[in-house]
Amino acid sequence: MRKIVNPFVEAYGENYHCFGCSPTNKIGLNLNFFEEDGVTMAEWEPSRNFEGYHNVLHGGIQATMHDEIASWAVYTQCETAGVTSNLNVSYHHPLYLSSNKKITLKATLKKQEERKAIFETELINEKGEVCSSAIVEYFLFPKPIAVRKYFYPGKEAFFE
Repeated sequence: MRKIVNPFVEAYGENYHCFGCSPTNKIGLNLNFFEEDGVTMAEWEPSRNFEGYHNVLHGGIQATMHDEIASWAVYTQCETAGVTSNLNVSYHHPLYLSSNKKITLKATLKKQEERKAIFETELINEKGEVCSSAIVEYFLFPKPIAVRKYFYPGKEAFFE
């Protein structure tokens, strides 16, 4: 397993407030990412701040997590930047907060075309149960546009 570095932290400094991945966003998810065998992953410890129904991780937060893990797969697997064009989440089991155990997020690239990538994503509880899954479609920017307009630093910047 290799760690994925967040190059945007240094690039934007104190102006970096991504809800999903900024380590300094006090109300954010503060996700850190890894890659293993072509799968982009993260682990996250839930907080009651993200509760929907009592003791259950809010479904909208779960959808955000599916989107975020897929975006990091775009950076590292598709070697560009992009934006979500479709997000279809299926909720299989409640993702309980009381266990204080880590949730695992996974994104697997299923199909890539010139301007589109499709990912399967999963949120997995501490028991190994897939609590929600999603098919996430990303519109991919041509690399020169990703670099110029969205500050994509190149795949090498994401790995030590």
